[in-house]
Amino acid sequence: MVAMSLPPWRLIRGQDVVWLLLFTALAVFSSNPTPIEIGLVLCLGAFQLIEGRVKWFALRRGMLVAVLLKLVLSYLLIGWTGGISSSYYAVLLLPVMSAATGLEALASVCVMLLACLSYLSFLLPVYVDYSRYQLTVEGVSELALRVVFLPVVGLLTYQNAKENREYVRRFHEASGELDTANRNLQIAEAAVRRSERLAALGQLTAGLAHELRNPLGTIRASAEMLSRRISGDDSVAQELAGFIASEVDRTNSLITRFLEFARPVHLVLEQTDITRVLDAAIGEFEHHQPPIAVSIHRSYLPELPQVPADAELLQRVFYNLILNAAQASPEGSTVTLKTRVASDDYVSVDVIDRGRGIDEKNLEQIFNPFFHDAIRRSRTGPRDRLPHRRRARRIDHSRERTRFGHGVPRVSAGARE
Repeated sequence: MVAMSLPPWRLIRGQDVVWLLLFTALAVFSSNPTPIEIGLVLCLGAFQLIEGRVKWFALRRGMLVAVLLKLVLSYLLIGWTGGISSSYYAVLLLPVMSAATGLEALASVCVMLLACLSYLSFLLPVYVDYSRYQLTVEGVSELALRVVFLPVVGLLTYQNAKENREYVRRFHEASGELDTANRNLQIAEAAVRRSERLAALGQLTAGLAHELRNPLGTIRASAEMLSRRISGDDSVAQELAGFIASEVDRTNSLITRFLEFARPVHLVLEQTDITRVLDAAIGEFEHHQPPIAVSIHRSYLPELPQVPADAELLQRVFYNLILNAAQASPEGSTVTLKTRVASDDYVSVDVIDRGRGIDEKNLEQIFNPFFHDAIRRSRTGPRDRLPHRRRARRIDHSRERTRFGHGVPRVSAGARE
């Protein structure tokens, strides 16, 4: 990484030019300036320029130190140049305005009082010989104006700074809301892209399925004719003909599932016992070929309420989830099925495997049809398809296991409406 130096004119801020002109004029045009007077003016001006470039002075403790240092320098300059009658009384505005800009209300008021008291302290006999000088009515009026001027400017500055801080706070809140809206928009766009991919896949599936069924019918009929013409003594040929017929039936079944995925699903909702549906899915899994060496642990909630659902489609969902969980789990492990009432509206079914978990980069892909994770030996198929508006899904994953939650509404959408 190459560090690039800024041009000299970029290092000088507009306010730096104003401060330079102000303190140069104070030092040059003062009547009969002494070296100490000029030194104090230059010190005050130099600190005013340095303060904005040191990050520590932006902290609360740094602000307090800066304000007190300005107050001390201003006090010394006024005291050296005539005290109560000094023409430098206005430099007390520097600590007052700095406090009003960066500190809270109580600290700003305290600095205002210190500035007023420090200026009025020059009326003490230590600084004024009252045997030679007398305080007139005009002098009292002038003194009162100078003292009142400090808190008035301080309060106005504090009010303006408070409004600016409020604007900045609102800007940050609006920026945060905008960031959240952008993230939500990106999520929505990703969902739309996924829906478009699924729609395109559905159209392709429907067309391909219809084209494949015609030659499959011919192959099936040919296998049956071949099986009839083969003599009973040729067992090998009979077995091969049977393989052809069974594989054609399996392919035909897969095409049927493709078509079910491509066309809209029409649910037949009726009050369903989730426990029976799960038991049916487990029974189907136990007949899976080749068998998978995992055991199923049922953790059912007693007296689970019935839910409006399509039992056939729901059984397909649970069977596919159980199969995925078994394929992802090591041999000899256990897949847990847990039912519970998640809320007044949902019955929850958790399918918990003992696998290595789902890689985070695959979380957005697992609901895509036929997505396959070679490491977990788990795939998703078209049988786990249900309308999204009628289900709730939750995935808890870690390095030790994956927990897939499927929520079933206890009240149908039509009843709610």
